[in-house]
Amino acid sequence: MSLVRFQNQLPSMFDRFFEGDLFDWSNRNFSLTNTTLPSVNIKQNANEFTVEVAAPGFEKGDFKLEVDHDLLTVSSEKKVENETKDGEQFTKREFSYQSFSRSFTLPNTADGERIEANYDNGILRIIIPKKEEAKPKPSRVIEIQ
Repeated sequence: MSLVRFQNQLPSMFDRFFEGDLFDWSNRNFSLTNTTLPSVNIKQNANEFTVEVAAPGFEKGDFKLEVDHDLLTVSSEKKVENETKDGEQFTKREFSYQSFSRSFTLPNTADGERIEANYDNGILRIIIPKKEEAKPKPSRVIEIQ
């Protein structure tokens, strides 16, 4: 019978456990100011690109969208203060300041002049139409002379 040292296997189990995304404390999901960046989905079809930004708790007026040449920037600043009435005292007061800025390079096929956006149920949806010349053309039959 051979003996196997269990403690040699234990560190590798813990190493694998802590390698998951749950314990990833790198700066991958944080901005330069250490605020959490909203998650994004980007999809496309034959006519347009759609960028979905998950930002619950915001109002549509909290967002700023800018296009500069081929760079689309989505940003927001939101400051919330809990006010008290005259004569009230508080033992704790919390300030809330949320801001983020994300930039995306538009592809050559995008029409930056016709971008539209709407905010509904915590999702900022940005529609970026494709240029007409970038849209797929239907096939056509060429007559042979």
